[in-house]
Amino acid sequence: MNGQSARRAAGSALLLACLSSLAAAGRGQTGPAPVTPPAASGDSAGPTLAQGMSALKENQPREALNDFQRVLATDPNNVAANLLASTSAVELYQGPLAVQFAERAERLDPGNWKIHTTLVAAYAAAGMKQQRDHERAVLRDLHENGASDARLATGFLVEMFPSGADRVDAIEYFEPVGRFHTYYRFVVRQPDGKRIGEVDVQCDDFNQKSWAGAHPAEAAAGERQFQITGEGGDDGSPVDYRMFSGKLDYDNVRVMVVEALRTHPVAGSQANAKP
Repeated sequence: MNGQSARRAAGSALLLACLSSLAAAGRGQTGPAPVTPPAASGDSAGPTLAQGMSALKENQPREALNDFQRVLATDPNNVAANLLASTSAVELYQGPLAVQFAERAERLDPGNWKIHTTLVAAYAAAGMKQQRDHERAVLRDLHENGASDARLATGFLVEMFPSGADRVDAIEYFEPVGRFHTYYRFVVRQPDGKRIGEVDVQCDDFNQKSWAGAHPAEAAAGERQFQITGEGGDDGSPVDYRMFSGKLDYDNVRVMVVEALRTHPVAGSQANAKP
């Protein structure tokens, strides 16, 4: 996958994962599922579920959550509604509520691997790092050894978190993508959901070769040199934020990215707005 394709895939990772699992979730099946809501079956709750999905696509998570909760008030075992309610709660930074819905969806349909993509973000939103990392490991195992569509996935959303008034979607890739070998991508969005920039964690071949030659023992132990780059210029131009070496740890990377966005907000960020 090239960088442009990866950016498109990262843009709405959690919502797309939910949508692509709806048919399987609604019927307790596993395996590839078309992007079709259970509303097609003629269920009386269908119109409300469809309205919630439309609200999510239009970046209206509060309205979407209300719709899904109305479905669940009369049909609490609706897997699709639980899964999408969790997605809405993640976008609202309501972690405990997101966990409640996602865990219920898993109990109802434990064979649906895509539910784990929602569990990761839900646990992250709730600050449950041990559970988050367990789900990250589950997804990696499914990518290597699971169903064919799990093996075809390139990555998953780790979490959504605020950066001032903006939102950041943190994407983790199973394998580095693009010519510069991107391991993590942090997509920055305005409050209306519009993408305005990104910060990437990369390890390109040229810098890695030079670093490994100067640090053979560390390289032999599996450490690497990484670059944090992004679109932090006032005009959206590329910025090299910093370099670091060692082994990747998501939480350490997140701290560095948060600082990068604080000191160099991307063009279009609310942090750049004139008072």
